[in-house]
Amino acid sequence: MPQGRAIRVRGQVQGVGFRPFVWQLARRFGLRGEVLNDPEGVLIRAFGDDLDAFATALAAEAPPLARVDAVETAPHRFDSPPDGFTIAPSCGTGAETRVTPDAATCPACLAEIRDPAQRRHGYAFTNCTHCGPRFTILRALPYDRAQTSMAPFGICPACRAEYEDPADRRFHAQPVACPACGPRLWLEIDAAEFPGDPVAEAARRLQAGQILALKGLGGFHLACDARNPAALATLRARKRRPAKPFALMAPLETIRAHANVSDAEATLLADPAAPIVLLPRAGAPLPEAIAPGLPTLGWMLPYTPLHHLLLDAFGGPLVMTSGNLTGEPQAIGNDEARAKLGPFADAFLMHDRDIVRRLDDPVERLLPSGPMILRRARGRVPGTLPLPPGFEDAAEVTAFGGQMKSALCLIRNGQALLSHHLGDLDDALTWEEFIRADADYAELFDHRPTLMACDLHPGYRASAHAAARAGAAGVPLVEVQHHHAHLAAAMGDALWPRDGGPVAGIVLDGLGLGTDGTIWGGELLLGDYRAATRIAHLKPVPLIGGDAANREPWRNLLAQLDAAGLGAEADRLLSGRPLPLLRQAAASGINAPLSSSAGRLFDAVAAALGLAGGAQSYEGEAAIALEGMALEGIATGIAAAPYPFARTGAQIDPAPMWRALIADLAAGRPVPEIAAAFHAGLARAVCAPARRLVEEGEARAVALSGGCFQNATLLALCLQELEGIEVLLHHATPANDGGLALGQALVAAARHPGRAATGRPSRLRQHG
Repeated sequence: MPQGRAIRVRGQVQGVGFRPFVWQLARRFGLRGEVLNDPEGVLIRAFGDDLDAFATALAAEAPPLARVDAVETAPHRFDSPPDGFTIAPSCGTGAETRVTPDAATCPACLAEIRDPAQRRHGYAFTNCTHCGPRFTILRALPYDRAQTSMAPFGICPACRAEYEDPADRRFHAQPVACPACGPRLWLEIDAAEFPGDPVAEAARRLQAGQILALKGLGGFHLACDARNPAALATLRARKRRPAKPFALMAPLETIRAHANVSDAEATLLADPAAPIVLLPRAGAPLPEAIAPGLPTLGWMLPYTPLHHLLLDAFGGPLVMTSGNLTGEPQAIGNDEARAKLGPFADAFLMHDRDIVRRLDDPVERLLPSGPMILRRARGRVPGTLPLPPGFEDAAEVTAFGGQMKSALCLIRNGQALLSHHLGDLDDALTWEEFIRADADYAELFDHRPTLMACDLHPGYRASAHAAARAGAAGVPLVEVQHHHAHLAAAMGDALWPRDGGPVAGIVLDGLGLGTDGTIWGGELLLGDYRAATRIAHLKPVPLIGGDAANREPWRNLLAQLDAAGLGAEADRLLSGRPLPLLRQAAASGINAPLSSSAGRLFDAVAAALGLAGGAQSYEGEAAIALEGMALEGIATGIAAAPYPFARTGAQIDPAPMWRALIADLAAGRPVPEIAAAFHAGLARAVCAPARRLVEEGEARAVALSGGCFQNATLLALCLQELEGIEVLLHHATPANDGGLALGQALVAAARHPGRAATGRPSRLRQHG
């Protein structure tokens, strides 16, 4: 009986052309046998010489979209010598493998749609194994056409020939299609199809200042001419979105005309995930209405053939913002889009391929300290993240995140799957999406947790759902304090070992329930994955009006000035407001819980500087404006001495900062300099005690987490204050609440003794 080898390849290896790659590699090495997809990834049974070199090449030469986690080998005995090397049908159910994220159009497919001699010239659904839809069309594993929303589209003979030719880049490309057999595109006006070329007519209407609803990969976009102030005003009025920035789409040469783009940023823009990248304004100005008052714009490259065709026809940058009612998830179905986006759009660019999974565009940034993920979404999910050393045998865990910027996290086999951004669970439709995503990820990845985790806050919908799920499954539920989860997420992102020792965590965000029952948000913690102790925090002040304080920055200014003994200044700055009534509420504690929130401190400073007079139209608006001012102040080259903060016991008191700020306002000091001095003062106030913890041997590193660290200026100033100390940052996960679920999962896994018996198939021996 001939002796061969079974080779298991784990990772992102389905839907990326891995089987044809293996077939071609086997021919090169003169091997016989077979390759197939199964629930664990790709399985190869091979017979011949030089199998070690073949196994090494599987990882070293993998296709562009593949991510190989492990190549494992074991002896295999064939019943008879195999005849040649074949690609066998997929087998099995369930999922141990990673699913490939959607990928931007590759250069070869882009060349085809622009070449009149090619049969896919102008075809909006062109793809191959190196690009195209994946997660957004997948209904179940294994990843085969019948399991996707391409199932209704039969394959014509020409596409079938490509699909069955191992030498073709479309070999076993499941979404393969052409104009003769694939999805169809049309332009629709008033629920009726408009005759003629849909792309050309859509471009003409955009040039005329109209608003277009466009069906993309993970949902609908609303598009308009980014150079047309009237079109921008129309879109903002129709969508009731007065100030929140719009995302932009254009080819790289157009982006360079309006923004500073480094080589690294150009590489990030061209990543297969095609994220929105925040770039500094520069060059030819675009209307201020795209991102009022902000020094950066969010740009992305076209990432589908339809986007490329539309931009080619239009000839300029387009606004490409989510097609949704404010606060709701994106529309994905044609009927849903007609009903919800009809009041916004003058025309619809539709197609008949279903979107199975609703995914927003990812938002990212490149800083001197490295990449920053603001929203983890299409193109990044469901890519997995490695767990830190020491978590290799962690139990299977599901963690449910928080209330805002919600996301799920699944731990399994040394990997963490952090879900796509789901949104604010106060919204009914987002809550429906959250419940659907929980069931969807569990079924799709055959995930059977022995442990669940959630936020400590019992009023969070995610926490209530976690309790119900854990109870129904009969598994333990670990409740994790909000800021400890932030700390653990930063440690996990940085791959800090499970036994790496204690870390000082500076966690600055909006709010989270503390272990003492108050609302935390400006914290210095000392801990590890299992536990954390509160070492210091911003002095708590009332959130006057409860949730209203999150929307109206002036309420936080009143609370801060009164706490600093500057009530007369509050009377002057906030004349016309119902201050006696609000002070009475604060004194009695009625709808005015105490909070150490750093986010609300930013809001208060923004209000004092006249940057936030009324209610915020979107989350973080005041703080973003304040950062913009600080950047302007730093750019002047005038060194702003940090404003002082006091330290009394565990409290970091901003009262001295307020006295200095008010004095500078009265003296007429420029607002940008004041904003810069506040940022520098806060950075010094929170970093000094963290540095001492490291220098005195109580901590081995400092971690920075929480939504406030999306502020690039604050982050840079903190890194200056911590120079010479190891600092753990978020790079692959959001510092905001979008990363909470990862931290919760790691805390739960660290408190659990280890992986319970799951009956999973045993792994083959890892090669090399």
